[in-house]
Amino acid sequence: MTTTLPVFNTGPIEKAATPQMVLGTVRDALIAHAEGRTSVPPPLHMDFPEAKGDCHVKAGWITGATDFTVKIATGFYGNHGLGLRSNHGLVCVISARTGQIRAILDDRGMLTAWRTAAAGALVTHAMARPTALTLGLFGTGEQALLQAVWLAKLRTISQIFVHGRNLHNAAALCEELHKNGLPARPASAQQTAGADMVITTTPATAPVLNAADVPEGTHVTGIGTDMPHKNELPPALFARAQLIATDDHAQCLDHGDFGHAVRAGAVAPDSDIAVGRLLETPPDRPETAITVADLTGVGALDAALASAILDHLLR
Repeated sequence: MTTTLPVFNTGPIEKAATPQMVLGTVRDALIAHAEGRTSVPPPLHMDFPEAKGDCHVKAGWITGATDFTVKIATGFYGNHGLGLRSNHGLVCVISARTGQIRAILDDRGMLTAWRTAAAGALVTHAMARPTALTLGLFGTGEQALLQAVWLAKLRTISQIFVHGRNLHNAAALCEELHKNGLPARPASAQQTAGADMVITTTPATAPVLNAADVPEGTHVTGIGTDMPHKNELPPALFARAQLIATDDHAQCLDHGDFGHAVRAGAVAPDSDIAVGRLLETPPDRPETAITVADLTGVGALDAALASAILDHLLR
């Protein structure tokens, strides 16, 4: 007797993954990871320089959960010129009790994009000043759009500055932000770095901003440095920060911007705190403090979100 493995595409997944579910699930998973209640092996990375692409394979499990996941996520950054999305992938949901595959979520990278956006929004909201209103975005792709849209679900944003290598792409992102009711305009790197909150979402291999351009009181979240050769934030920014948070200490040391700062001698290897701790207990931050978050992506978030969505789909 054979059974057909359930495969869900983006339509039903998108209906099940409400913003409230995603934000709540990602928050709980980050807290669980900070408390050591997860199992997350080192991610597998592959690079395809000729195609301007990379692939990540991540697995994760939250202690006591009925499922674990193995996820494939790809980013091919030349796809825009081919009329294709940059990000693709799928999530395999597996029973942590029997080892049987429960389902394939053929999300084409959507859940990775959403959990990344939710994590960035939650951490930026928690670490930024309550009075912070302006947002600087480095990067012009899907994740830059999502970071702004999801952050706007948590706090008011009065103005968004967008900086990218291509002015046409920056203007196009601003148009998409306008469609979402968010005021945005293209800006220089210096002006973008001067916002109250700054989020970097690029595949850059060298810092995209100057540490001296970041004013006191600013919070900066780095999203894009998820492989050893990538680098968005300069070590000097970490040296200026009074609070540094990482989503996974070992990962960020190995292939995050925090690791670049440690190897440059700008900060000590133990100078960070887990972002989950800050979500559980919001930080006491002086108005003039610079704060930095380095997010490299944690497999436990994929596991928690995929399991929650599958349970909803199978009801």
